[in-house]
Amino acid sequence: MLNLRRRCRIKPIGVGILGFAHGHVHAYCEEWKKPEFGISVLAGWDHDPARLETARSAFGIEVYANADELLKRDDIQAVVIGSETSKHAGLAELAASSGKAIVLQKPMALTMDEAKRIADAVQTCKVPFTLAWQMRVDPQNMQMKEWLQSGELGRVFMVRRRHGLPMGLSPDFADSWHVNPALNRDIWADDSSHPIDFIHWLLGVPETVTAELESLYNPRIPNDNGIAIFRYPGGPIAEVSCSFTCTAAENTTEIICEKGSIIQNYGDVPSCNVARTAGAAGLKRYSPGSGGWIESDIPSPDNHSHRIRGLAKPLAEFLRGERAPLATAEDGMTSLRMVLATYVSSREGRRVALSDNSIQNA
Repeated sequence: MLNLRRRCRIKPIGVGILGFAHGHVHAYCEEWKKPEFGISVLAGWDHDPARLETARSAFGIEVYANADELLKRDDIQAVVIGSETSKHAGLAELAASSGKAIVLQKPMALTMDEAKRIADAVQTCKVPFTLAWQMRVDPQNMQMKEWLQSGELGRVFMVRRRHGLPMGLSPDFADSWHVNPALNRDIWADDSSHPIDFIHWLLGVPETVTAELESLYNPRIPNDNGIAIFRYPGGPIAEVSCSFTCTAAENTTEIICEKGSIIQNYGDVPSCNVARTAGAAGLKRYSPGSGGWIESDIPSPDNHSHRIRGLAKPLAEFLRGERAPLATAEDGMTSLRMVLATYVSSREGRRVALSDNSIQNA
């Protein structure tokens, strides 16, 4: 009863949406209809009239053809930027100069220069900022990080994160903004950013990157498959393996340690959205002393939509000032640098230090 009374006293944070290009934003808006989150989505802007009308109908919000007009509203304290990536820097600068807290969809930007513009605006205007990284708050991912940080498994030797989507097999996807170089670079930049940020969050900043990126199915969908290897001084070695032509999978994460191993299944779209063995564990670890696998009681979501919707709660807590950013602008710049280093490595056929100046112009 006390919790109910406390929630009833919460004055909702007014939120505006700057761009509905990124589908994850719709999931947050749906979840934030629930009063317990303390978020009220009041208005939206998009340069695309059709997307804007869809959002108005779905969420009952006031819509604007001009982002500046939305940002003038005193009852809007925060914005979620879900536009095409090419517009992130300009919208973040506008929002920051208006004193609004910012939630920014991935990837942070197309280039390091654009990312720095965002970081500079946040720092200069001193506004709350977070990137919307779902993998950083996935309960199973948090458990894996806790196991590693506890030291109970000893040294970490290797980490492999497999990640994928099936959309590259759809001819229509070639016409989407996600693979338009001017708007979003390509599908590798767009979605490998998730597991690459996961590696950054789990292990810290690597020393070097080696990668092979390739277009293997539809030449109109560049870099639909790739592998990146991140080296850390003295270990571990981490691999990110992404296929955006993947219809089904199971294993998502493998972590090899001195005193055991960790296995995670069902952690991305191709593994989470297809049929699985009833009762199969999504997360387990092995240590020689146990004599067998120890299964985590953290369940795997029924489908990937549940994982995306799971981000609504921590984002609401951030906007209410109840938790730190999921990822700062500086975190975002480092993860973007890791992604862009893969392009340099693949293009030039060499191992690339994260300090390499070529990344600036990737």
